[in-house]
Amino acid sequence: MSKTILVTGATDGIGFETAKMLLSAGHTVLLHGRNSVKLRDAQATLAAGAADDKTQCYLADMANFADVIKLATNIKAKHSSLDAVINNAGVFKVPTSMTEDKLDVRFAVNTFAPYILTKALLPILGKGSRVVNVSSAAQAPVSLAALAGQQSLNDSQAYAQSKLALTMWSRQLGLSRAENGPVVVSVNPKSLLGSKMVKDAYGMAGSDLRVGADILTRAALSDEFLEASGQYYDNDIAQFAQPHPDALSEQKNKTLITAMDEIIQRITSE
Repeated sequence: MSKTILVTGATDGIGFETAKMLLSAGHTVLLHGRNSVKLRDAQATLAAGAADDKTQCYLADMANFADVIKLATNIKAKHSSLDAVINNAGVFKVPTSMTEDKLDVRFAVNTFAPYILTKALLPILGKGSRVVNVSSAAQAPVSLAALAGQQSLNDSQAYAQSKLALTMWSRQLGLSRAENGPVVVSVNPKSLLGSKMVKDAYGMAGSDLRVGADILTRAALSDEFLEASGQYYDNDIAQFAQPHPDALSEQKNKTLITAMDEIIQRITSE
């Protein structure tokens, strides 16, 4: 049965390969990108390789909270339900590390944006729906000062902390939604895949992106993830695994989410 799935960061890398895989299986894919030209190019390439064009485009800058909220509003205006959201959009190295809202862009895009988007889309995500958050093997204890933009971090520190923060709220939200859905999981799609991010960060080609696309597709659709809400899947070892110990602490997760909610409230009410 055809599903409707949102893939953020779908213009290249794992997001593009995941969209291609979903389309080839006959699903409708909502493509998100932050650059209108790249988004249209990606849509044209995907449509050319599919039997029929089952794509829709959504433009949003994930570093901008207002854009993320507008993205959710636009999707809800066109869709009464969604089968899955794959929160794939992410950044590592950036020309400017701070957003207009004075947050580290890694936290803004990798942690806050998927949180804001997921919460806003909950009304159209039913019990059988999935939220797949793209995490990483790189996870480091979160500085709440850095989260709030009050402490400067290098690229690796900001990335690792932002991905642990994503994994922490994924676990907390996933456990709280275990009864009524959607299923919320975090997934390390595999370390050092051949994405632009890996090339920029480490100067290496990386391995086949389809390995990452395959696990994200499975997380969004397969029975393997049916009861996995709140869990973390590590594709480096091809199984569910323990995330960083901080993500297993309910108190730390709640403290993080409270801090995030306060920051979001402050920025969106300005």
